[in-house]
Amino acid sequence: MTDQLDCSAVATLAGLNSEQLKALSGVAIEAAQKGGNSLMEHFGTLTSIREKGRSGDLVTTADHAAEAEVLNILSRSTPDIAVLAEESGASEHQADLCWCVDPLDGTTNFAHSFPLFATSIGLVWRDRPVLGAISVPFLKELYWCCPGKGSFLNNKAIHVSDCSSLADSLLVTGFAYDRREVVDNNYAEFAWMTHRTRGVRRGGAAAVDLAFVASGRLDGYWERGLAPWDLAAGAALVQLAGGTVGDYRDNGFNLGSGRILATGPALHTTLKQELGKVTPLPPRLYEGTQDVGS
Repeated sequence: MTDQLDCSAVATLAGLNSEQLKALSGVAIEAAQKGGNSLMEHFGTLTSIREKGRSGDLVTTADHAAEAEVLNILSRSTPDIAVLAEESGASEHQADLCWCVDPLDGTTNFAHSFPLFATSIGLVWRDRPVLGAISVPFLKELYWCCPGKGSFLNNKAIHVSDCSSLADSLLVTGFAYDRREVVDNNYAEFAWMTHRTRGVRRGGAAAVDLAFVASGRLDGYWERGLAPWDLAAGAALVQLAGGTVGDYRDNGFNLGSGRILATGPALHTTLKQELGKVTPLPPRLYEGTQDVGS
């Protein structure tokens, strides 16, 4: 399936009724809260930071501690639902429904005591987001969404921006860990859009970026090179806040592609068309630059 995301339609296809959706959203909320609380216990006091194999791809003691809290809740509350977690991988149990868990999205931020980081819990059916919750603990913000109810910030309903003009927009994006090795690295898009908008931010945590789009703080978000756990909860949050979630390469939304374009509906087509005009910068421009972390 590569059409634009529709979480309510996915929930119907999955056979989930309103009571089941309510219960599952409650599980996501509890797990995100516990994960976020665990992160704050470690914030500013890290004893272990290491790379996982790619330059700039960090993991800390906080990642593992928060994931343990989350997995304990999910295994207790929904033992029949599979789990795909960033640090521990996929559970042996295979099913159409799956929790996508990022215990600490924004690890580099966290390691530097920069306050934009989150615990993200998303439920997907056959790789299509259904619902989720995102805790941004330093800001004391809990985002959650559920088909039939909408999207919320600390239990107050939220909605995407109604911005329709690129010139009036504030966007956010990011850069994948392989940006030094590939031509498709988003540098050219970042520069192009910076000159055509009020500004483009690089927050460093996809879940937080998507939460801010869902709440209307930001008007749009695009990125490539992302994992399912980066996107699952945030994509649902934006769509159920009235937004449009697709693939900025005009292929619709596919969780496995690692690409996302999430905006209010009034800006989506314009931003997609503008991104389509960009020619990637040649890698030779970066040859000889210092290889530093993200």
